[in-house]
Amino acid sequence: MSFFEDIATSLDREGIESRVHDETMFVPITSEVEIQFVEIDPLLPAANVYIAAADVDEDDEEFEAALVSVVFSVESAVATVAEHMATDQVITILRDLLEGTDERIEDLEFYPDRLNNQLVRAEVGESAELQVHVEVVDATATATVTFIALSDNYDDLMDDAIGELWESDGDAELTEEDRLRLFETIHSEAVSEAEVLDLGTFTDVDRLFDVLSLAADQAEEWEGQLLPLEDEDDELDIYDIFGQDDEEVDEEDEDDADDADDAEDTADDEDADSED
Repeated sequence: MSFFEDIATSLDREGIESRVHDETMFVPITSEVEIQFVEIDPLLPAANVYIAAADVDEDDEEFEAALVSVVFSVESAVATVAEHMATDQVITILRDLLEGTDERIEDLEFYPDRLNNQLVRAEVGESAELQVHVEVVDATATATVTFIALSDNYDDLMDDAIGELWESDGDAELTEEDRLRLFETIHSEAVSEAEVLDLGTFTDVDRLFDVLSLAADQAEEWEGQLLPLEDEDDELDIYDIFGQDDEEVDEEDEDDADDADDAEDTADDEDADSED
């Protein structure tokens, strides 16, 4: 079998369609994008890998195919296809979150992180946010969800930061990009001091949307339980599992036993005196 035939057979096992024309194999990723394998050495074997717009004639002036990698084995070719399909799914998930395309998340107003284009945030509860980070892990689109209960002075900190950054007019003027980057740095520092609840990692989109819907409903309750205790008197009396409390209890028991012995000795002395 030829190199392309071997690739096509392996892709078919994964349920992925492909077609071959002359020395090029076409693998559709979406209705608009496809991967093209162009054979450059049938004996080695080897093929260039391109990302291109689908259903565009090669003679079309707008036809563009970008070289992204070179493969030398069937396994590498299949892995390349899987990686690009997962990347497309990441883009789809992020778009669905930002546009609220599913009714389960339509009440959540996600917005993109200014520095990390794979991270989106949504405000929930009184002063909390949901963060969803979507990336490709082992050729699979994977979403990590985090619930963050921000501190009470978070808004004040951010207002002060905005005032300082946007009103700076000293010798070293900041560009808009510099301001945004510093703003995100301050935000990240504020978040690092917040209470964090990890909600898990998901590869099933339906499961992800179910979890986000639940998180939105539970936000205020979680927020109240995650906020740190303000009063030292409010701290819970937790039993020391490492034995320190046991040692204190043992010492108290020994003191009580000594007091009892002293009392008994005193009583004996008094009885002896009365007999005399």
